[in-house]
Amino acid sequence: MLVARARDGDVAAFDRLARKHYRTAFSVALAVMRHDADAEDVCHDAFVLAAERLAQCRDPERFARWLCMIVRNRARNARARAIVRHAFSLDHGTAASADDPHRDLELSELRKRLLGALATLPRVQREVVLLHDLQGLRHDEIASIVGTSAGMSRQHLFKARKRLRAQLGGDDRGDSMKREST
Repeated sequence: MLVARARDGDVAAFDRLARKHYRTAFSVALAVMRHDADAEDVCHDAFVLAAERLAQCRDPERFARWLCMIVRNRARNARARAIVRHAFSLDHGTAASADDPHRDLELSELRKRLLGALATLPRVQREVVLLHDLQGLRHDEIASIVGTSAGMSRQHLFKARKRLRAQLGGDDRGDSMKREST
């Protein structure tokens, strides 16, 4: 219904669509771009493009998937042109705490390690992790966005978490079971 109204020029309807799907689009962009500011830029560009090409969305029921395809393509294009950025703010996204600068530094280091580990994942695994763990989407929703089945989404999440645990020093369940039996 919102898509049809937006196609007819209802700006408020498109605004509601954008608000409804922004977090999902951001997660897809972040999976490719790996930096919040870059992902925000990609999302903005993708929403502008989606507004311009809304008539091309053949199945309004699958608007989220269509939008995420645009976001993914815009992000890939932007990433191909981007210069690798190495600067991170101390606490990236929140003000530094005057009460505990050591905790701020720990959080900053943890964020760097997590972003580094996420960067090593294949794109689809990174998207599934961010959409599931950060956005709280169900596997059927993720499957629709990523273009796979719900079962494959579960597989990607399992493999991604396993790789992240290995890189971040977390215990792999298989290893802990082996140690208990010895």
